[in-house]
Amino acid sequence: MRALGVSTILSTLVLPMAAYAAEPQEAPVPAADPAEDQSGGLGEIIVTATRDATSIQKVPISMQALSTEVLAQRQIKGLTDFAALLPSVTFAGIGPGRNTPYFRGIVPAGGARESVGYYIDDIPITGTGLPDVQVYDIARIEALSGPQGTLYGAGSLAGTIRFISNKPKLDTFEFGYDAEVNKYGKGDFGGQYQSFINVPVSSTLAVRAMGFYRKDGGYIDNLPNNGQFADGSSSTLTLGDNNPDTKFTIDNAGFAQDDYNTIEGYGGRLQVLWEPADGWSIMPQITAQKQIANGYFGFDPDVGDLAVHDYDITQQNDQFYQAALTINGHIGDWEIVSATGYYQRQIKLRNDYTYYTVTYDKFGAGYESYLQFFDQNGCSGAGATLKCTSLINPTQFFRGLRNEKKFTQELRISTPKSWPFDVTVGGFYHRQNNEVNNDYSIHGLDKIVGYTESGGGDSNPAGFGIPTAQGGTMILGTPAVKRDAFYMTENNNNWSDYAVFAEGHYNITPELKLTGGIRFFWTEYDIVGFAGVAGSARNTVTSTFVPTGARGCPVPFPADARLQCLNTNFSAADQTGRYKESGETHKVALNWQFDPTKMLYANYSTGFRPGGFNRPLRIRNIGIATVPPFQSETLTNYELGFKGTWNNVFRFNAAVYMEDWDNIQYSVVVSGAQGAGMTGNAGKARVYGVEFDADLKLGAFTFSTSGAYNDAKLKGNFCNFAFDAATLSISQLPTCAAGAIVPGSSPPTPQVAAADGTRLPRQPKFKGTTSVRYDTQMGEMDAYIQGAALYQTSATQDLNVFNNNLYGNTAGFVSFDFSAGIKKNNWTLDVFLQNAFDKRGELTRNTFCSITFCSDSARTFTIKPQFFGLRWGQRY
Repeated sequence: MRALGVSTILSTLVLPMAAYAAEPQEAPVPAADPAEDQSGGLGEIIVTATRDATSIQKVPISMQALSTEVLAQRQIKGLTDFAALLPSVTFAGIGPGRNTPYFRGIVPAGGARESVGYYIDDIPITGTGLPDVQVYDIARIEALSGPQGTLYGAGSLAGTIRFISNKPKLDTFEFGYDAEVNKYGKGDFGGQYQSFINVPVSSTLAVRAMGFYRKDGGYIDNLPNNGQFADGSSSTLTLGDNNPDTKFTIDNAGFAQDDYNTIEGYGGRLQVLWEPADGWSIMPQITAQKQIANGYFGFDPDVGDLAVHDYDITQQNDQFYQAALTINGHIGDWEIVSATGYYQRQIKLRNDYTYYTVTYDKFGAGYESYLQFFDQNGCSGAGATLKCTSLINPTQFFRGLRNEKKFTQELRISTPKSWPFDVTVGGFYHRQNNEVNNDYSIHGLDKIVGYTESGGGDSNPAGFGIPTAQGGTMILGTPAVKRDAFYMTENNNNWSDYAVFAEGHYNITPELKLTGGIRFFWTEYDIVGFAGVAGSARNTVTSTFVPTGARGCPVPFPADARLQCLNTNFSAADQTGRYKESGETHKVALNWQFDPTKMLYANYSTGFRPGGFNRPLRIRNIGIATVPPFQSETLTNYELGFKGTWNNVFRFNAAVYMEDWDNIQYSVVVSGAQGAGMTGNAGKARVYGVEFDADLKLGAFTFSTSGAYNDAKLKGNFCNFAFDAATLSISQLPTCAAGAIVPGSSPPTPQVAAADGTRLPRQPKFKGTTSVRYDTQMGEMDAYIQGAALYQTSATQDLNVFNNNLYGNTAGFVSFDFSAGIKKNNWTLDVFLQNAFDKRGELTRNTFCSITFCSDSARTFTIKPQFFGLRWGQRY
């Protein structure tokens, strides 16, 4: 029973110093320096997002590209760092490897699939809570704003992010390394070492490799609670009754530690390029990483600045590898690209969930069965004389094990260059299997003698620790479902995506180009498994015991076997929930190159995010209710843009857009469903926005600025979902009125889940960055000094206005970064200072359980505190 659902969503700032332009993917091209060319002006930025090497100024869509130089100058290590340089990108999450990016305020409110495509070269990493890909030996990061459904498909509803690696070179030996030492202002020391090598083995064969080791010091202190919770109340629990003899004091002395949120990671990439014949290349590559992130990356202001009270281990052990094979070739004048990929990831997660237990305790009398568990070491006698007097620590913790396996195959064919138009057609297949094992546990729960029945603590205090058969209140046995889990989810999720697509370009005149694209897709999803408490397992209507086929499962489940009890879909003989759909997405763009360095464009594009299955829900005192599946949501983008360069010293790009988000997937907890949730299609939202970036080079000075304004609101009320006793089903109310209550709901549920005009959450209306760089000479050395400001306005935290008032809005902020460096021959030395004035720029807030119950323990996620360091590197 997850009556207290986790709300772990974090949104961040987004601010860049790059450039804008275009759409989807590629063949190897040399990196371009965006800062300047040999004449001292602004350099050309080459991107491959359209699957062809093109200047970013020529692509008719809003896009940013962060080059190798910018990534190094701004000390970019992973997702949260580069998101700060991309004005339209925010992210949500609670720490490294647990973050999900978003574009233009399109932050999903439900569903399971991602809204942003995330690629290493040609191969996607699908899902949410993405791995923290190390940014090193990277040619550039490309960020494509708006729907990219034509060439990128289901995962690119709102945008696409691509890591473009440096490719092996056949004619050059290269070797380099960078060593860094760093420190958080009041926190701990850290550092990293990174290196790459390129070896031309022959005129047709080359190998390139990259490796790194990273250790980040922490900056969050897990302080001793000293007998009190953060709100100042006593940390002694009453254990669900009014009996003064039953109590337990929570203490975190064994886990208290300064700077406890450390990160350690290592990994690398290996690539081999073989050109067996003229016009043909074959490149296998593998990227592999492991990262261990300790502690929580948010803090509780009631405990103190950058401080928390954690009562158990919090750690994510995250490892992945992605293998890929890319083949580029020609058959006659036709170009062929095949991209094959296999991705595997394992996540072992531990979280402190003590605040669940604290919340149960605050519910008052009648919750003994959630809190009073008898320690076998505190019992005497046996049978009729059995008497237990001591209780175990009832606090909860979370233990998760997730295994992901994903296969991708894409084939693209492009028409000959001699044709008056060009078209790329292709096919796509993606299969992913995710194995999920989540235990919401209590240490030692599987070894207890028994537990107090609900209400027993007050109705029969003398029966404490005496079996019910002997007139007491202790139920013999354990409520553990499996291992020491009080509540458990164990399931297999399988997705299959198929698509065929085409995109073409035609020059109506030498200056006017038309682009059109279409993608037909088919998606299938199935899930099977178990979710619930021991009572859910024993249910003879909804649960199936696999070894015998009987309804109702004995508990606890065997610890060494999976999927022995199933309750995903009792209406299906195999308990499997299934969903499938098909559709199409499309785009049309028109760009007018009215001057060799200036372009106007108009772009219309659509994207989609697949739907999924809802398991039946048990309605209190009634029975089982069916829940229909939720459908795909769509995003339609209307965009006008300008891209221009003047005398190669001033560059300005801007886009204005309107996006209609329709059939939004929205997760709710239905009244009477005992805390269980579902996802439905709730309604619409609209986003009006402006994106821009500009670069000005005046002699030794380079000025760069970029930003995004997004006014994102609901378009119409989101009517709530309710149980219909006549049909034993759950569906959305056909109409709803503000202030009205769903008839028969308990507790009372408002008819309007989210009101017309409500701001979309976790999206600042404006965010941006401005930097100034000065390049000079110091004797025989090149030198620079750079300053940058990052800024964003306030943001809401929840679509539900009542819940948002409990969270409170995050305030706007400004922070400043500074860096300087020198270069001579083959070596460089850089010093940097980020968040120089140690501002607590708030990004988002979250709680361990429903904000309605856990607002006293909300945590705040901010930009990194003050962070400074020194980096030394050499190139050969």
